Amino acid sequence: MAFTPEQKPAFDPSLITKGGVGFQKGPTKEEAKLQSQEQKIALEEERIYRKGVASIKDLIAPASMVVEPSFVRLGDVYCRTLFVVTYPRYVTVGWASPIINLSAQLDIAMFFYPIKADVVLKQLKRKVGVLEAQISSDAESGKPRDPINETALRDIEQLRDDLTQGIEHFFQFAFYCTFYSKDKDELERVTSSVESTFAAMLIYTRRSYFQAEQGFNSTLPVGNDELQITFNMSTSPIASSFPFTSAELTSDNGILYGVNRHNNSLIIFDRFSLQNANAVVFATSGAGKSYAVKLEIIRSLMLGVDVIVIDPESEYKHLSDAVGGTYINISLASRSKINPFDLPRPAGEAFSVEDIIRSAVITIKGLLRLMLGKITTAEDSILDRALLETYAKKDIMPGADLATVEVPILQDFQSILEGMEGTAELIVKLKKFTEGTFSGLLNSPTTVQMNNQLVVFSVRDLEDELRAMSIYTIINYIWNVVRSERKKRILIIDEAWWLMQSEDSAKFVFALVKRCRKYFLGISTITQDVNDFLTSPYGQAIVTNSSMQLLMKQSPAAIDLIARTFLLTQSEKYLLLESGVGEGIFFAGSKHAAIQIVASYTEDQIVTTNPQQLLKIEAAKKEFEESQNPAA
Repeated sequence: MAFTPEQKPAFDPSLITKGGVGFQKGPTKEEAKLQSQEQKIALEEERIYRKGVASIKDLIAPASMVVEPSFVRLGDVYCRTLFVVTYPRYVTVGWASPIINLSAQLDIAMFFYPIKADVVLKQLKRKVGVLEAQISSDAESGKPRDPINETALRDIEQLRDDLTQGIEHFFQFAFYCTFYSKDKDELERVTSSVESTFAAMLIYTRRSYFQAEQGFNSTLPVGNDELQITFNMSTSPIASSFPFTSAELTSDNGILYGVNRHNNSLIIFDRFSLQNANAVVFATSGAGKSYAVKLEIIRSLMLGVDVIVIDPESEYKHLSDAVGGTYINISLASRSKINPFDLPRPAGEAFSVEDIIRSAVITIKGLLRLMLGKITTAEDSILDRALLETYAKKDIMPGADLATVEVPILQDFQSILEGMEGTAELIVKLKKFTEGTFSGLLNSPTTVQMNNQLVVFSVRDLEDELRAMSIYTIINYIWNVVRSERKKRILIIDEAWWLMQSEDSAKFVFALVKRCRKYFLGISTITQDVNDFLTSPYGQAIVTNSSMQLLMKQSPAAIDLIARTFLLTQSEKYLLLESGVGEGIFFAGSKHAAIQIVASYTEDQIVTTNPQQLLKIEAAKKEFEESQNPAA
């Protein structure tokens, strides 16, 4: 075909192909598809621009970001990242708590990288060979033993056993924390404080020099570890890094016991909400145990709870006077008497007079063992029969009306013994309490009344020889009153170790602790002689049956026994050894927390046992009385 010059197609060099000269064509399918996609993107960008849509990134991103060698500046906020490089051989549970509870803005990131057990066991086997060779070489050359190598060998062998049995697993663990501050000097202060806190636990940290941006990115909540600085750890030490260790002991009901030292929250608790309302308080002298118990008494009284106190040192008199309580002084010369032969008058429930008499006989026999000393089996049988006859002489027998009967006294019991054979030795011992020096203590009808919300029994003026039996009698009287009328009560037994010295009195208190829940009674046992209390099997049982415990400062001689009894960690042991006045650990059921006892100014003036404060209070009281009576 021939073309005229006007019809001839123009030559295009770009159309040269392998086959020779070609002619201009339209776009291929791929080119058309690409052009279509570009047009769609352009239209979408234009649509977003016109709509004015802002993403989350646009909202949270700072106005500017400046990366310095040791910190990052986000707008006007400075941030710095620290990472942990090494740990001591032993870390305590909650070692990260001081940082978690730090009063500063911070982010913490933890990364866990599991490692296969066979890889770790292979490395540990090689390390064991090196250590054993070194120890053997030192022994052959006569060098002294190296405790560092021996300790490392024991640790590795234990870890190998645990890994093989599946008890432990192995990880690479990374711990980073980023701090924020609008003031550069404040950032330096916080950083130095954190470094010092970690160093005190032998945990050493470093600042992310020339990796400030990577450190900041590693602590963002996106899960990217850009620092990759890890430390080999097994399951147990990694578990101790769990940060949320502070227990909350705040409830809607109850009284204020103190401040949670972990997070400064209030410890507000109702002891009657637990499985039982019993409590134990252990502390050294001067640690603040009486102070804490008095605060509990005042605050419980405000909620309508009746409180009964057995006071061995007249510490509660000022408190009793301040709140209008009844203060009963039990002594040989006192007019306040308690008859050990008293019987309860149960109200509002079916009861058996025979059971009540039998229970009273068992209780009095325990008291007689304290009074008379060692009793043979034959003498025990005689006492049992004599006690039943003593009650029968007053017409107290099955079927009697306990509301109208007159109960016997110790002199009546002696009269019955005098009419029986084989009682000469018992009578001689008993006369000391009926006719001799101690006749003013137990040989009299009961003259005290418990018709007040706070009742304090003081045994300060009694000889040490009489204290245990007197406290035993008081507790028995209180128990009879409790059984006669069911209402919410707390019984405080101060210096309870007195009762642990005798098996009969210890057994009696333990029986009360087990049974008191049915009568809405909570028993608090307080002691400073922890060893005497806990070495008694009944003392251990009392702790087991007490749902609430308060441990305050302890002596080094007792701390190991305390730790075994309450399953304390190593850090909790140190806390109790180093606690100040009013500090300790508060247990409530399965929860516990470090506590700081706090009081208002008015409460402090009422409950203080500090001799200096008491002298000032007495001087102020005397000055006030003199101002009211100028003539005197």
